Amino acid sequence: MRIAELSRRTGVPIPTIKYYMREGLVPPGERTGPNQARYGEEHVRRLRLARALVEVGGLPVASARQALTLIFSSGISEFDVLGKAQYALTPPREHTEDDAWDEAAAQVDDLIARRGWQVKPGNPARRTLADALATLRRLGQDDYLDLLETYAETAESLADTEVRAISRRGDLHAMAEAIVIWTALGDPVLASLRRLAQEARAARVLGGTAEETA
Repeated sequence: MRIAELSRRTGVPIPTIKYYMREGLVPPGERTGPNQARYGEEHVRRLRLARALVEVGGLPVASARQALTLIFSSGISEFDVLGKAQYALTPPREHTEDDAWDEAAAQVDDLIARRGWQVKPGNPARRTLADALATLRRLGQDDYLDLLETYAETAESLADTEVRAISRRGDLHAMAEAIVIWTALGDPVLASLRRLAQEARAARVLGGTAEETA
């Protein structure tokens, strides 16, 4: 197919397709002339994945490129797939080291050890969590920190369900694709469900009513 049909089938504008190709998210097509190329079903699949990761999942282009490379790579173990996906989808963040950060980092380490989680020291999610907890401390929201154990229990149960479901796919590439997509798109899904549940629960607890606003 030509690029116009690729655009029609995926719903991605041609300029965006070309941008994704320049950034390495989608491979170039097979050259059929000086200014023409042919594309196949693999381009359709990869383009849809790229768009989902960048536009829906909100990943930076560099992270999306890493994730797509992982999906279509070979010679890696199932455990490495999970680890590489997590690292690609959790870019490192800058943080301020102060008393709040030291306390938060220690709290994260203690939580991981207490729950018996086997987590590498370099997992970027450790720093992301510590940064969030440190910010809560600086803002005086210490009572939120009391909920951390409940969040951990919920996350552990959810992770068990997800990993078991993904492992049943059998094919390594299918597993890699699921891990990347579920991680990238699962975050906005969970955040949305949480907000919906918060409004519903607040209406019951605080006596409010849910009304449409203009």
